[in-house]
Amino acid sequence: MDRRLRRAPDAEWVLMYRLGLSRQRIAALVRVPAAAVGYHLAIARRQDPGLEAEHQAAADATPIPYPSPTDLARMEVVIAWVKAEGRLPRDRSGQRSERSMARWLSVRRREAAVGTLDPAYRNGLTHVPGWLGNLRDAEDEARWHRRLAQLEDFRHEGNDWPRHGKADSEQEHTLGVWIHTQRYKHRRGELDPVKVKLLDDAVPGWQTGRTRGRPPRR
Repeated sequence: MDRRLRRAPDAEWVLMYRLGLSRQRIAALVRVPAAAVGYHLAIARRQDPGLEAEHQAAADATPIPYPSPTDLARMEVVIAWVKAEGRLPRDRSGQRSERSMARWLSVRRREAAVGTLDPAYRNGLTHVPGWLGNLRDAEDEARWHRRLAQLEDFRHEGNDWPRHGKADSEQEHTLGVWIHTQRYKHRRGELDPVKVKLLDDAVPGWQTGRTRGRPPRR
């Protein structure tokens, strides 16, 4: 994951979106969670109301091949390496190339978890037994980022912080339980610092939530 501090909105990500790339595709290319890209794009759309129309026009007019020949060649390199080594690449390997392949497979696992894995990848990776690893972990990770994006949208719609009790809707209850869990984990020091940063950027004030005694926003 690219951990450089980026000032929102990131110009490179906005340009890629303007050229028709989806949020998920940008996230895969720059190796960051889709929620992080979504946060930058939300700011960019507020600053430039015409951005979404340009994105849609570019996406409709110029279909972008995916996976590209370069993408497929990368998959073949990973497959050949696994066959030669007899194991999957490790993300904590001392070899930079092996760590890179491990990250590449991690992106494919996340795509598989959310149902966006391209058929070309799915078919090719059948030659790599066990490449999905622990699919439950991948699904949990994908669900976490979906909840963050949903909470960001919920707040941008003018809603107060969601409640996990006495919620007005099933959506509020679901998001209320989720953010309550993130606060609990953060207090215990169990929340990944990367996720803390994503929460801070996407939904500032999440650690405090509703002010005690303040009536809910209508």
